[in-house]
Amino acid sequence: MEAKILKFQETIERCTQDVERGIISKEDNPLFHRLRQAFVLGNVKELAAEMKYAFINSVVSTRFTKQDETNQEKLADLRYPLEWFPATRAMQRTVHLHVGPTNSGKTYHALQRLEAAKSGVYAGPLRLLAHEVYTRFNAKGKLCALVTGEERRVPEGMHNLMSSCTVEMVPLNCEMDVAVIDEIQMMSDAERGWAWTQAFLGVQAKEVHLCGELRTIQLVTDLCKAMGDKLVIHKYERLSPLMTEKRSLGGDLSRLQKGDAVILFSRVAIHAMKADIEKTTGKRCAVVYGSLPPETRAQQAALFNNPNNDYDFLVASDAVGMGLNLSIKRIIFEATSKHDGIGFRLMKTSEIKQIAGRAGRYKTAAEAVNTSPSDANGDPAKQDLVKKPAKNVGLVTTLENFDLPIVKRAMKTDVEPLKTAGVFPPSNVLLRFATYFPPNTPFSYIVLRLHQISSLHPNFYLCRLKEQIEIADLIQPFNLSNMDRIVFMSAPVALREPGFAEVITEFADCVAQQTGGELLDLKSLDLELLELDIHQHPKSAKGYLKAAETLHKALTLYLWLSYRFAGIFRSQALAFHVKGLVEEKIDQCLAEVHWDAAKRRKLNYLRQKAVTEQTIEMEAAESAGENPDAAIERQVPREEDGSDADEAFEDQATEIVPSEDGTIREKHFRANIPIPPPDDGPKRGTVNV
Repeated sequence: MEAKILKFQETIERCTQDVERGIISKEDNPLFHRLRQAFVLGNVKELAAEMKYAFINSVVSTRFTKQDETNQEKLADLRYPLEWFPATRAMQRTVHLHVGPTNSGKTYHALQRLEAAKSGVYAGPLRLLAHEVYTRFNAKGKLCALVTGEERRVPEGMHNLMSSCTVEMVPLNCEMDVAVIDEIQMMSDAERGWAWTQAFLGVQAKEVHLCGELRTIQLVTDLCKAMGDKLVIHKYERLSPLMTEKRSLGGDLSRLQKGDAVILFSRVAIHAMKADIEKTTGKRCAVVYGSLPPETRAQQAALFNNPNNDYDFLVASDAVGMGLNLSIKRIIFEATSKHDGIGFRLMKTSEIKQIAGRAGRYKTAAEAVNTSPSDANGDPAKQDLVKKPAKNVGLVTTLENFDLPIVKRAMKTDVEPLKTAGVFPPSNVLLRFATYFPPNTPFSYIVLRLHQISSLHPNFYLCRLKEQIEIADLIQPFNLSNMDRIVFMSAPVALREPGFAEVITEFADCVAQQTGGELLDLKSLDLELLELDIHQHPKSAKGYLKAAETLHKALTLYLWLSYRFAGIFRSQALAFHVKGLVEEKIDQCLAEVHWDAAKRRKLNYLRQKAVTEQTIEMEAAESAGENPDAAIERQVPREEDGSDADEAFEDQATEIVPSEDGTIREKHFRANIPIPPPDDGPKRGTVNV
């Protein structure tokens, strides 16, 4: 082994010497190119992972015969993902592409067709959206199941396939009449794009309805031609005008108006803003964000949408950009940049436009429930003409002055058409690829090797590995099948959270031992936290909140695994109940969150500095004829999960303060958690965050 290490050191030295001589191209110095790319995409952490891969590759690759390398290259040929779904290719599908700006009714029309079908599926980007469609259909008497990674709800008496799911859960092995795939432009997402591509290419539906932005037309047209599917394009106009205001609020919350929605990127910051708004205006404020339990979100949305109460304002995350039905009159960006673990990154033009477009919505979910496909003589377009109000202008602005030019620029900019769709190697390809390596070869190396040597069609790209490699390394010591390893690599994990690595390894050990998955027997779950008052935590209420959020994510992972390893993780009903108790504790903490004025001023200063610097970068890119979004993407190294990084950074500007009388404030966000009966747990699990 020492000889192999010395040989690798010599390789690194030669690589460095080549760089000093100016040899840095991918062809002439491939090792330097990979190391540099790793650092740009993931900073030192990703660089270390790439260095580890390079060392293992230098050791393992010496054992490959010419035939081994040829076989590996054949399996790594990912140029034709259309052929991964032979049963679907045997069908003659009709693809309906519904395109238009936000608030144009495209998803509404697609759902009308799904509602009229005997069997089908809705696939959305968020659990909240899947829950919204599930609720809407069942409220109208259309039996519909809910299927997400951590939850299954199947109504009694259901016989036909009709489900609302997150896009990763689209069934690919059964025929149906209609499939609706929402936000199809997310095929180009660097991390989740593969799920939209897989659903589009693989769903066995006679009619496939894709809903998305105008920039998807060319890519979808090319893919339909390659598949031999008939394509029908439906273009929509925005149902109400959208305008950017000339002035920001100047940081003055007293200038808020009824129907305003303030957009932030951190759950803790959302609740701090809520408290600040209610204190300043004397009016109530509803909240909506991605991890809010669906029933609670529906309650908050109903309070905000009802014009006859004092819930005048909404504070929400960027989840509203994905199509949640809310009667928003004006969108106000609290910030136009997110912290990605290294520095601030301006939001992409498409992100700003999608969120801004939610202003001026004219139809809420409650109104949709009272409308059936047979209304207006069965003509959905006619319904829109009938229901559309005479004047309902959507407005967009920012809280701070320095953010407004960014929004104005985005609203005037046309987003470039999509050119590629994301893919991920199918599990069967990865399993076959793994057979060419010695039994104890680290699985993370096998995955990285497949990614490195894969060949792709110009219409596709490989999605970025997120935390999969770290997970693979964590569970490497355990006696798991390769399929088990792939399942764990697909699981919702939160490796940033302290102690979460121990949770993953204990769960992996349970699978390896095929026992020990009872919830109360797991030592890595701090269930005793529930017995503490939130102010008794050694690190105060803020420390309690962090610990509770980690426990909540661990319970979510337990529930996710309980559907994949049902015979091992058997405490599903109890896990749902405990997760509900944790949510109540989290709500108690969030009800007491406030801004720390000094820290918030510092945060705003850092944001303003970043906005100024990156605006210069964008203007330089535009002058050079480049995409300004691409210029910002490459400006700073990125951590693997920018959303978590922004959450952590935003939280520094908040504090948790008890009410003046020392009691907990009113719990407006308490989740109602029904405990599923033991004999029917998988069908009736309810809470989903």
